[in-house]
Parts: sequence; structure tokens; C-alpha cells
Amino acid sequence: MSEIITAAVSTLQEKIDGGFDGSAKFEIEGEGAIVVDGSGVRAADGEEETDVTLTADADTFQQILSGDLNPTSAFMGGQLRLDGDMGTAMKLGGLLG
Repeated sequence: MSEIITAAVSTLQEKIDGGFDGSAKFEIEGEGAIVVDGSGVRAADGEEETDVTLTADADTFQQILSGDLNPTSAFMGGQLRLDGDMGTAMKLGGLLG
């Protein structure tokens, strides 16, 4: 598992304390995947089915986690791609800031 994935799992666990109503997968290009669901946050293989999949490069993902980039702005600017349920993505975006 890459250092980026390990650090991201830790950061997301702090931000999403107590789980998440739904399931989302972050696919970080060239690094791996992270799943957020009612069980918490964990590194995962890219094959796990979720309500929504969010894909970005490592730099964009780190900017979102640090609060330097708003997830909605990243999506609107084409830096973050979404596949699946927009409502679930919006809930998750609200938790990330």
C-alpha cells in the first residue's frame, strides 16, 4: 500500500468519525483505492462495489483532504471525476469541507 493511501485513510478516519451513511470509493490514479462506508475507512482493491466512485490524481486528492480544494470545485473544474450516485457524493463532500 502506498504512503499516500495510508496517510489518506488516517486523515479520512478523522474527518468521517463514526462512519458514513452510504458507500464511496476514492480511486487515486497510480496509487490505489480507499472505501468509505458505514464500517469506516479502509484501503481497498479497485473492484469493490460502492454507491459512488470518485477518481482524481494524487495531488488533487491531497488538496481536497487538506482543505485547500473544495470537492465541488474540483468536480466542476474537471479535476475530480464521479461515477454513480451524486447525492452520496454530495454527502461525502459536505463531510470533507
